[in-house]
Amino acid sequence: MSIELITVMMFGSLFFLLGLGLPVAFACGSVGVLFTAILQGPAAVNLVSTRIFGLMVQYLLAAIPLFIFMACVLERSGIIEELYELVYQWLGFLKGGVASATIIACTLLAAMVGVIGASEVTMGVIALPQMLKRKYNKFIACGSILAGGTLGILIPPSVMLIVYGLVDNSSIGQLYAGAILPGLLLASLFTAYVSVRCYLNPKLGPPVPPEDRLPLADRVRLLLRIIPPMILIFLVLGTIFTGIAAPTEAAGVGAAGAIVMTAVQRKLTWKGLVQAAEATLKSSAMVMWTIFGANIFVGLYVMVGGGRFVSQVLLGSGLSHWGIIIVMQFILIFLGCFIDWVGIIMLCVPIFGPIIRQLGFDPIWFGVLFAVNLQVSFLSPPFGYALFYLKGVAPPEISTTDIWKSSAPFIGLQILGVIAVMVFPEIILWLPRLVYRG
Repeated sequence: MSIELITVMMFGSLFFLLGLGLPVAFACGSVGVLFTAILQGPAAVNLVSTRIFGLMVQYLLAAIPLFIFMACVLERSGIIEELYELVYQWLGFLKGGVASATIIACTLLAAMVGVIGASEVTMGVIALPQMLKRKYNKFIACGSILAGGTLGILIPPSVMLIVYGLVDNSSIGQLYAGAILPGLLLASLFTAYVSVRCYLNPKLGPPVPPEDRLPLADRVRLLLRIIPPMILIFLVLGTIFTGIAAPTEAAGVGAAGAIVMTAVQRKLTWKGLVQAAEATLKSSAMVMWTIFGANIFVGLYVMVGGGRFVSQVLLGSGLSHWGIIIVMQFILIFLGCFIDWVGIIMLCVPIFGPIIRQLGFDPIWFGVLFAVNLQVSFLSPPFGYALFYLKGVAPPEISTTDIWKSSAPFIGLQILGVIAVMVFPEIILWLPRLVYRG
């Protein structure tokens, strides 16, 4: 059977099962097992369990449930509400200030939690009613929460970059360092967009009235609340960047730090701890099963020559190096409309990674570019995770169509961010070179 026919049959079967509503993990896994039996013989199916076991014992994978647990503990500790109140009081006097405060609070949260669910859901509960109460335009209100919440998967300690580094065999510490400036760039673009629109048309985002603002002394006291989260950020990121700990150990420090911090603040309850553990179990299981299922699919496809085939198609297309990079970005954006980020990483990175190295591009640059691109997938209808998170907690008057419309300008800003880090690679590479290469 030719590799062209194998490609059509395997990916055709995969998208057929996804169209039927089967989760990515089981769609990829079932297609992989079936075609292993067809192409390699029934006895070869025994190798699937060996391949999965080899992945299960990867030490780096332990960082994923630890970071998710840290996020779940913080979500139930009230720290998110406190951070929002802090930024809200300092920026609320500006036109569009509440929306800007939401984005900045999400940026701070991203540096602690590494996942988007906590930011999207909590901000949807806290910030969205505030903005609607103050007569904010519903598209600005929803869009600021959607866009700000997605930063949690890019800014370290990003779970996405752990999975990417594991699959591509890249330094997670360097990926983390490279993601900081692009994350701040996206946050700045979101904030600037909201501010400009609200200053051009104040009705879109009126400032908080003076009677609702705290006195200066009280606002200064609120700054003390940011000290514990900053310590936690240093414990997690500082230990990675200084080489004191690997990402897995840093994740353990972060999880323990979250428990200690919430206990000291008397916000840790047994019920909250159990709920955090249950949420961690569910989220981690989703990520792990997707990793295992997609690994079966991609492992077989690469083994039968699929990686070499895709490389020959792209490199022999006559496109320039940058043309190939652009084609890859379009593929990622397309897949992001239908597949979650774990599936996209597991399907694309084993194929794209060798091509990137063959073209002479820096793998750390491409890894962060890949992650910035996947930001788009969280806001892309019909299956963007952020859209569903916000809809789940939004008031009844906010329809699904409203949420989809509110994401559109921020998707444009995210694509602008992708273009910026492509045109100016130093946005990604400057910090890793500074930290790791002197």
